[in-house]
Amino acid sequence: MTTTSPRPQIFKGVVVKMAMADTVTVRVDRYVKHPKYKKYFVRSKKYLVHDPGNTVAIGDRVTIVACRPISRRKHFKLYVAR
Repeated sequence: MTTTSPRPQIFKGVVVKMAMADTVTVRVDRYVKHPKYKKYFVRSKKYLVHDPGNTVAIGDRVTIVACRPISRRKHFKLYVAR
């Protein structure tokens, strides 16, 4: 019997803040359909992302991936394609 591990969450977003050391804030947008009016609108959520060395700048489009908890609110890190 083989067990499969779940894939980690991967999101694409925009860097909106760099006020902390080794941490950036990334805004992730998603489209949601209104249940009654059937119109699509944008919902946003901000995540704290671990960025060792502060390698990105505000306005950069980045991909983030879920990881082990790094601090109380930081559970994502920058995705680096290998």
